Amino acid sequence: MTRADALTPAPPRADQDEIAVEVRGIGKRYGDLVANDDISLTIRRGEIQALLGENGAGKTTLMNVIAGMVQPDAGEIRVDGAPVVLATPRDALRHGIGTVYQHFTLVPNLSIVENIVLGTERGILLDLATARRTLDDLLPGLTLPAAPATLARNLSMGQRQRVEIIKVLYRGSRVLLLDEPTSVLTPAEVEGLFRILLRLKDEGVAVLLITHKLDEALAVSDRISVLRGGRNIAELGPDELAGADLPATRRRVVSLMFGGEPTEPVAALPRTTIADERADSPHLLSVQRVTSLGSHGAPVVRDLSLDLRAGEIFGLAGVDGNGQKELGEVVAGQRRTTHGRVLVGGREITNHGVAVAVAAGVGYVTDDRLGEGCVAAGSIADNLILKCIDRPPFARRGVLHRHAIDRNARRLIAAFDVRAPGPATRIGRLSGGNIQKVLLARELARNPKVLVCNNPTSGLDWKTTRFVLQTLREHADNGNAVLLISSELDQLFEVSDRVGVIAAGQVVATFPRRDLDAEEIGRLMLGGRP
Repeated sequence: MTRADALTPAPPRADQDEIAVEVRGIGKRYGDLVANDDISLTIRRGEIQALLGENGAGKTTLMNVIAGMVQPDAGEIRVDGAPVVLATPRDALRHGIGTVYQHFTLVPNLSIVENIVLGTERGILLDLATARRTLDDLLPGLTLPAAPATLARNLSMGQRQRVEIIKVLYRGSRVLLLDEPTSVLTPAEVEGLFRILLRLKDEGVAVLLITHKLDEALAVSDRISVLRGGRNIAELGPDELAGADLPATRRRVVSLMFGGEPTEPVAALPRTTIADERADSPHLLSVQRVTSLGSHGAPVVRDLSLDLRAGEIFGLAGVDGNGQKELGEVVAGQRRTTHGRVLVGGREITNHGVAVAVAAGVGYVTDDRLGEGCVAAGSIADNLILKCIDRPPFARRGVLHRHAIDRNARRLIAAFDVRAPGPATRIGRLSGGNIQKVLLARELARNPKVLVCNNPTSGLDWKTTRFVLQTLREHADNGNAVLLISSELDQLFEVSDRVGVIAAGQVVATFPRRDLDAEEIGRLMLGGRP
C-alpha cells in the first residue's frame, strides 16, 4: 500500500497507555465563521504528528483550544484518559501541555536562564543556580544554545526557538505543540530543530507539529492529519508512511488540503535572458554605497550598492542576520544610514523617514508581522489603511469615513482570500498566514513603485504561496520593481530576474536568471568567496 492509498480518515488504533491527549468533537465558531467543526484527534506519546491544512483550515484554532488559549463551543478534551477543562494556558501546563508559538515570547532584555524560569518561582529572587542544575538534568543531550547569561535579544531565531522549547519542558510539559516552527529558520536551523524533536520523541514526548511545509512534515513525522474547512478529513499513520511513495503522497495531501489537483508553478518567467531584456528599463531603486548600524552600534549593512529596474524582481538570498532585514528597513525609511544614498525614481529619500519613503512610492512587508507589521489589537479594516488613514476617501478634515474604510476592507479581504469573520475582526486573532495576507493587501493596494518584501510567504500554505508569488510577479510585470528577501531559494529562483547573495552586510555576487546555480549560491551564503 502506498501513502496515497492510505490517506483516508480512520479511528485511532493506539492503546490507551500510548495516548497523551485526545480531543473529541471539538467545535468553535466566531460569528458566522466555523473554525473547528466536530474535530477529533489523538496525540500519542513518543510520536511526532503533523497537522496540515491551508490557511484558515482550523489548525491554529485547534492548537489554541488544546493550549488553553481558546474555549471550544462543543467537544471534550482528555489528558491521560481523563476529561479535563483547559480554561487557561496555565491549566494546559499543569496537565503537561506546552506550546511554542510562531511568534516567540522571550523577554529580550532577560538572559536565557531568566526567561526559562520566569513565572515558575514564588518570591522576589530567582534561584538561578538551582535552575541551571535542573536544566542540566532535564533531558540528556538537550543543551542551551548559548551561555545561560546571554540576553535573549542577542540570540538568532533558531536559538530563541530552542530556548522556547526548553522553557516549556522546564515546566514539566510532556506534550509539545509547535506552531509553524520552521517559518523563520534557516535550513541549518531547521535540521537542528528536527534533531531536537527526534530526541524528544525518543524520550517519550508527544509532539504536534502544525505546519504548512509538506516536505518537512513528510521528513520528520510519524503521523499526518489533514484539516480542511475546519474538519479533520484524513489521517495517515506510521504503518502507511513507512516506505510510501513520496511524490504520490505529496500530490494526494495537496489534493486533500485544497480540494483539487496541484496547480503549475508561477510561469511568468522562462529560464532565458530576462535580466538582459530589462537592461534598458529605468532605475526605480538605487542604493549607493550605503552603510547602516545595528542595535549594538556596529555596521550591519556595509558599503552596499544595489540597483533595481522597472519590471524586475531582484531576489536577495542570505543566511538570516547578514543585513538583509536592515537593508529592507533602510529602503523603507525605518532605519538611518551613516553613509551612502537611497533614491527611488531619482528622488532621494535617504534618512527622510517612513512618510517620505511612502510618498516616493515604497511599499514594505516586514517579516515581523505581529510586532512591527500591524496593530494586533486593531481591526482588519483599520490595519489595511494604516499608511493612508488621514487621506481621502478614508478621512476628510480629521474625520474618519467608516463606510469607505469598511468597503476597502471587504474588497481586499475578498481579493486576498483572508479567512476572517469580517472587517471588524481584531487582526491579532487571525492565523499567521492570514495576517500576512492582510499586510500584502495593504501594500499592494497602494501600487508602490518599489515593493520590499522580507520573507512574504513565511507561514503561508502551499496554495497561498503560489498566489503571493504570482502577485509579486504581476506587480513587477506592470512596470514596478520588487526587492524579494527570502530564505526559500526555490521561490527566489522561480520568480526572480536576478538573484543577489548577501553576506556580512554586502552583496557579494549577483546572478542573472540564466546563470542561477543553487550550489554556488548556497556556498556564498555560508561565507564562501565568489
